[in-house]
Amino acid sequence: MKNQYTSYDAVGLAALIRDREASPAELVRAAIEQVEKQNSKVNAVVHTRYEQALIEAEQVSIMEQPFAGVPILLKDISQAIAGEPLTSGSKLFTQHKPLYDSHFVAKLRKAGFIPIGHTNTPEFGLKNITEPKLHGPARNPWNTMHSPGGSSGGSAAAVASGMVPIAGASDGGGSIRIPASFSGLFGLKPTRGRTPVGPGVGRQWQGASIDFALSKTVKDSAALLDVLQVIQNEAAFQVPLYPGRYLEDMYAPLKRKYRIAYTTTSPVCTPVSEDAIEAVHKLVRFLESEGHVVEEKLSPVNGVRLMENYYMMNSGEMAAMVLGMERGLGRSITAEDIEIEGWVLLEAGRKLSAAEFVHSLAEWDVAAAQMGTIYDRYDFYITPTNAYPAPLVGELTPGPEKIEHLLSVSDLPKAKQQELIYEMFLPSLTYTPFTQLANLTGNPAMSLPIHLTESGLPIGVQVMAAKGHENELFTLASLLESSSLWVDLMDNPMLKNE
Repeated sequence: MKNQYTSYDAVGLAALIRDREASPAELVRAAIEQVEKQNSKVNAVVHTRYEQALIEAEQVSIMEQPFAGVPILLKDISQAIAGEPLTSGSKLFTQHKPLYDSHFVAKLRKAGFIPIGHTNTPEFGLKNITEPKLHGPARNPWNTMHSPGGSSGGSAAAVASGMVPIAGASDGGGSIRIPASFSGLFGLKPTRGRTPVGPGVGRQWQGASIDFALSKTVKDSAALLDVLQVIQNEAAFQVPLYPGRYLEDMYAPLKRKYRIAYTTTSPVCTPVSEDAIEAVHKLVRFLESEGHVVEEKLSPVNGVRLMENYYMMNSGEMAAMVLGMERGLGRSITAEDIEIEGWVLLEAGRKLSAAEFVHSLAEWDVAAAQMGTIYDRYDFYITPTNAYPAPLVGELTPGPEKIEHLLSVSDLPKAKQQELIYEMFLPSLTYTPFTQLANLTGNPAMSLPIHLTESGLPIGVQVMAAKGHENELFTLASLLESSSLWVDLMDNPMLKNE
């Protein structure tokens, strides 16, 4: 089994167990072996629970749980396992051990998944790279000099290096789709309210963030959403349950040709690489050859203003989180306690008024209404996922001189603080200006691995759809997955050389 393990997706591994061709314990041991083999190269996993996982492998109900015995890794933020460390990439949480499984993890366990550990994430999930001071940088299996992205970068590196076929991830501004694009994976951000939240909270980042996964195949994500979709009474946002089965319905013949809009223009007026443009054009040419109507159309949303509102939410959320931490610690949080990005957001958030925060959130709804005019006419809206292939490790992490400049945030007036935040994140935003739109509008969006650069790095294409239309996204993705456009994950050097 261990020599074949990396060739299977999660649905395939579950089938092996149901057919008695492998046992849950065998699969968990194969996953453990792969983690031990690859983690020193990519630093994807920051905590393991091997003994507990092997015990749980003996307790799954093979015929009653759809993913019985399939090993999974979870993200080291929001995806809590009772009694296991959950650091959120921060030294402030090195001793934090939740008392309860998160509702998301409880659903995974009910489906039969066996968590074997947690994956690397930037501190508090604030960045599109994964280089926390606490755990060190995660690395891209396609080229370990490059980042797998963030904030679900550890999960991306874990799946792309064959540790597990699917890994828990979350997406508050592109944190599933960005690493999917950089790492040659399929990544879906479901509709706001589609998957579990809590306990103890009814929303994450005011509804911008949602927990789901990164997967090596489309059918893994489809099958996972079949078992995760939920209506929770305590959740702030709800969407009607999909009445069908995503995994089955995505293979149904198309009943009509799609109408599709696309753009390759950055919404914040930053440059876009030829590779990102060509990736979109590849998809456009394919869709046109299939008889679909494809039209170029700029986004109706003011992208710069959207990002200003996004950073204002980040500021308010950071200030609220730290307020709770300070009450728990009985002391003030200082600049020595957290990384510079979090500190800048915190200092700005402390000066925000409630009226400014609420007004900023109201502008999310304006953007949703503007995008609604797109979805009234088109089935999908296509953009690059990322504007460039993966950055080098360390490229987007500020050095001492930059940090010293950013520490001036405490002395700045409110408006200048918000300007400093935009300046601070602009190098990162230049790489990933397209993904935040779906988070603030609440729409589902996916990244498709359909282009490789000449240097052998993957870069994805993003497809967005109307709320509740994940089934349409899966149908389109399954069509592309069987085409010559799809990048084969097994071609990355770390798996190809096994």
